[in-house]
Amino acid sequence: MNLTQKILQAHSVGQEILPVAGESISIRIDQTLTQDSTGTMAYLQLEALEVGETRAELSVAYVDHNMLQAGFESADDHRYIQSVAEKHQIWVSKPGNGICHQVHLERFGVPGKTLIGSDSHTPTCGGLGMIAIGAGGQDVAMAMGGHPYAISMPAVVGVKLEGKLQGGVAAKDVILEVLRQLTVKGGVGRVIEYYGEGVKTLSVPERATIANMGAELGATTSVFPSDEMTKDYLERQGRAEVWRPLEAEADADYDLDLTISLTTLEPHVAKPHSPDNVVSIGELLGTEVDQVCIGSCTNSSYLDLMRVAAILKGRSIHPGISLTVSPGSKQVLSMIAANGALGDILDAGARILETGCGPCIGMGQAPPSEGVSLRTFNRNFTGRSGTKNSFVYLASPEIAAYSAIQGCISDPRELAGTVEWNIPWPEKFHNNNNLLLAPDVTKKGQEVLRGPNIKPFPLGQVIGETWGRPDTGDRLPVIIMVGDNITTDHIMPSNANLLPYRSNIPYLAGFCLNPCDADFAKNAEAAKEQFGGSIIVGGDNYGQGSSREHAALTPLYLGVKAVIVKSFARIHRANLINNGILPLVFADPQDYDGLETGQTLVVRKLREQLLGGQSELVLESENRREVKVLLQANDFERKVLAAGGKINLLKG
Repeated sequence: MNLTQKILQAHSVGQEILPVAGESISIRIDQTLTQDSTGTMAYLQLEALEVGETRAELSVAYVDHNMLQAGFESADDHRYIQSVAEKHQIWVSKPGNGICHQVHLERFGVPGKTLIGSDSHTPTCGGLGMIAIGAGGQDVAMAMGGHPYAISMPAVVGVKLEGKLQGGVAAKDVILEVLRQLTVKGGVGRVIEYYGEGVKTLSVPERATIANMGAELGATTSVFPSDEMTKDYLERQGRAEVWRPLEAEADADYDLDLTISLTTLEPHVAKPHSPDNVVSIGELLGTEVDQVCIGSCTNSSYLDLMRVAAILKGRSIHPGISLTVSPGSKQVLSMIAANGALGDILDAGARILETGCGPCIGMGQAPPSEGVSLRTFNRNFTGRSGTKNSFVYLASPEIAAYSAIQGCISDPRELAGTVEWNIPWPEKFHNNNNLLLAPDVTKKGQEVLRGPNIKPFPLGQVIGETWGRPDTGDRLPVIIMVGDNITTDHIMPSNANLLPYRSNIPYLAGFCLNPCDADFAKNAEAAKEQFGGSIIVGGDNYGQGSSREHAALTPLYLGVKAVIVKSFARIHRANLINNGILPLVFADPQDYDGLETGQTLVVRKLREQLLGGQSELVLESENRREVKVLLQANDFERKVLAAGGKINLLKG
C-alpha cells in the first residue's frame, strides 16, 4: 500500500477493503479547522444540526481572514465565532495568532491523523504526514457533529523526488514544476503523494509549501511521509510525543508516476493569470515589478522569512518597489523579532503586515492600475489582488526578495557566495499561547453572541414538492453561460469590501457572478419570480479555487436549481450537493455550444429518476431539442439532493 491508502484504510468507516478509485469511501475525521471567512457559516450550520459538544478529537476555530475591522461586521463575527466555539468546546486561535494552516502545522498537526478544514489550503498539514482535506463549511460542521466524511476514493499520483535543492531554488519551485506538468485540473480526483530520497532533504515547512499548493492542482490532498525530519520538527515545537513514523511500503503502486530531480530544478514563476502558467525564471528576467508581497499560508514560515532576511540584510529595496511581508504566525514574528531578522527586513524598506492572510485574499495591498505584482502566494486569478487589470506573478520568497532589491524579476542564484541558504534551526521554537484559547468547561453551553450582520442561511427545496414536479417538471431558463476554469472568486468574489459580509448571504447574493455578468443577481431574481428558479451553464473545471461555500449559497439564495458544466472542481461540486443544487455534467461536451442564455430547459420525473439511480437525464428545450446530462452521484448524495440539501435530510 502507498501512504495515502494506509491512512485511509485506518480511518475507513464500514469498509474492510478500500474501494477502487472513483467509488465512494467514508472516513473518520480526527481533527477539524475553520477560519473566520468560512467559519461563521460553518458554525451557523453546526447550530442548525443541534449538536452539543464537538465530537471530533480536536476542533480549532481560527481568525485570520477578516482582520480589517473597518466597521462592526468583522468584530461581531469574531465575537460570534469565539462564543459559539466556547459553547461547543472548540479551540480558538484569536486575531494576531496567525494563519490557520501555519498555526495548525506548529501546534496541532499529528502524523497519520485525518483533518478537514473549511479552507481549500487545509492540505498544508500533509507536510506532516496527515490526510488533510479542504471542504465546504457544511462538511466540516458534519465532522464536528461526529459524522463520517464521504469522498470519492482518490487515485494516487506518486511524485518521486531525487537529489537536493541547490542554493536559490526553493520548495515553491517544486510545486510550480508539478503544476506545470499536471495543470490546475491535473489533481482532480487524485492525491499527490511524495516519496524518494529527495524528500529526506526537505524540512517540514518546505514540505508544507508543496502540499499547500496541491490545492491549485485540484487535488483532494497531498501527503509526505513522516520521518526523522518530521520528528525533529515536532521535537523543536515541543510536541515530540505525537510523532510516529509513516511511509509507503517499499513496493507501493501508484496510478501515475512522476520524477523530479531537485538537483537540476531551476527557479520557476507562474505568470498571470493562472498558477499553472509556469515558466523557468530565465524567460522573465528583467520584467519590471511595481509591488512585491511575501507571505500567505504558502510561504510565511520561519524558514521562508529567515531566507528573505538573509537576502535583504544590508541591502535596500528598489525605489520603484513597494515590499510587504506578512509573517505566518505569532510564533514566526516573535522569533524573527528576537533574533534580529525582522530588523534586517525593516531596514531594507519592507512594510510588515499583520500575521494573517491579508493581500493573498484581496484584503488590502491592491497593486496599482496595470501594475505588476510579484507574490509568494498560491493564486493569481484575475482581480483576486483587488485590481482587475493588474498582472500577478507567483514565485518563491527567494525570487521575491531579490527582485524587490533589483526592481525586476531576478534570479536569486546570482547571490551565490553572498547569502547563506542553509538556515540553522533554533533548538526550540518560541511558543506563547496567550492568543490560543483551550476549551473551558465552565463556558460549555453558554449563550452565543450574535451581531446584526449575521443572517440565516438559505435552505434548498425538496425536489418533487416545490419544484421538479412529477407531472410537468419545471421549465427553467439558462441564466448565464460561462467558460472554462471559472473560479470561486468569479462566483462569489472575495475582497476587502465583501469579506465582512460572509455571514450575510442576502447581501452577498447581490455580488454573485458579478465579474462575469454585472446583472447576474438582478436577472436571477427576475427568473426566480417568473419561473421559480434558473440554471447556470459552464465549461471545464467549474468552481476551482477556494472552498468557500458562499459560491453555492448565494446562487441558492437567488433561485439557481442546477449547474450544467463540462466538469466540476471537487469542493464546489460537493458544496452544490450539500445545498441541494443539482451538479450536472454534459454527456457530450459539444452540447454546450447548442445552448444560449435565456433558453429554457425542463427535466420530467426528476425525483423518480434521482432516487432511482438514473445516471443520464434528458433535458428538453423549448424547441424540443434534447440535451443529455449526467448526474454522477452515489445513493447518499441523491438522497441529499432530493431532500434539498444535507441539513434538510439529516434534520428531517
